[in-house]
Amino acid sequence: MTIARIILAAGVLLGAAAAPALADPADINGRWMDAEGTTFTFSLCGDGTTLCGVLNDIQGESRTPENMAYVNQQVVEAEQIAPNRWEGTVLYEGRRAAAKVTLTTPDTVEITGCQVVIFCETLVFYRV
Repeated sequence: MTIARIILAAGVLLGAAAAPALADPADINGRWMDAEGTTFTFSLCGDGTTLCGVLNDIQGESRTPENMAYVNQQVVEAEQIAPNRWEGTVLYEGRRAAAKVTLTTPDTVEITGCQVVIFCETLVFYRV
């Protein structure tokens, strides 16, 4: 797993357009983990509609000394564009990339990140 994938899984980042809308976007607050054990904490920040994501831990192939430098740092910031959908940026390898985050169910977040429009990846995180 690359750092881009880990952070994008945090998401990263961010969303299926056909995902069902949930009533309360605050449901995204909390700790989330992907299949490899990488974890993020998402919370609403700013005016209460901005999504902030802190990388808590990296597991799998991306657990390198370079990538570990992002642990305990805010790497996701996104503005709400619809109920349970945010668009913004994700930080990885010292660069920012476009990101979309979608709360698809109360316990599932999809993060899509793109370095360039053709280099996109979607990761799924589950509530811990």
